Amino acid sequence: MSEIELRSPIVTRTPSRAVPQIGAVPVLISLGTVALAVVLTWALWQAYMAAPWTRDGTVRVFVVTMAPEVAGRIVELPVRDNQLVHKGDLLMVIDATNYKIAVRQAEAVAGQAQAVAQNAQAEAGRREKLTTLSISDEQKQIYASRALSANAAYQRALAARDQARVDLERTRIVSPVNGYVTNLQVQLGDYVNVGQKSIAVVNADSFWIDGYFEETNLQDIVEGDSATIKLMGYGQELHGHVESVARGINVANAQPDSSGLASVNPIFTWVRLAQRVPVRIHIDAVPGGVRLVAGMTATVQIDTQRRHISK
Repeated sequence: MSEIELRSPIVTRTPSRAVPQIGAVPVLISLGTVALAVVLTWALWQAYMAAPWTRDGTVRVFVVTMAPEVAGRIVELPVRDNQLVHKGDLLMVIDATNYKIAVRQAEAVAGQAQAVAQNAQAEAGRREKLTTLSISDEQKQIYASRALSANAAYQRALAARDQARVDLERTRIVSPVNGYVTNLQVQLGDYVNVGQKSIAVVNADSFWIDGYFEETNLQDIVEGDSATIKLMGYGQELHGHVESVARGINVANAQPDSSGLASVNPIFTWVRLAQRVPVRIHIDAVPGGVRLVAGMTATVQIDTQRRHISK
């Protein structure tokens, strides 16, 4: 045998590598993560796209502005700026000296007019009983007319007396609502005139939210829908409901010029912005620690799903 035949070939075998197997736990975790992401995406879509919402909201309130109905010097001012007052609490007292004198004068004039009217009525009554032999019909009519005139003067005196009493009562100004004195500018000793704005009270029972929604969202908003309110300065949420939707806003075009013709903007933009319409939100409850201030910024979201579910 040849040398080549005697040499047997040496075969080197490479050890086979095990095929890695993927466990069930990582797969389940991946699937769960994907499912959670889908659910969160859907929830965000419903919250920010499907449900009407706006970050352009404002806290609103009614403010009662009181002006004296009589003139005079302020002799009492028992309130201070931002103080809480209740309905009927005294806010300001105007010097009542002149008005007390006016009441006494008016009462004296009324008493005198009453005496004159009673005397004229008695004279007319006595002459009415006389026959035509003692007095003519013309004289009877004259005395009756005097009685009527005297009674009219008495009624005018009574009206003047009542007006003087009302003016005296108006020297004491009380709060018509529960609220807070705001922006107090007058002080003790100031002289105030009739109609001069002196004290303003924020009506604490009248707070509401105006949410300015784009007109494209109005078709999904119905009176009575639940609303969630988030104030910029607080973490707590306020809850309310849609009370009403405004039926008109100011339009820049069609405003009349000095000659009465409509002023139309000649510039046309290719991007047409949706108008914003005020939606009034009634506040159902205010969480503890939240201080409502007129003019605060709010985010408002309308819950339309609850209405659909109830149907």
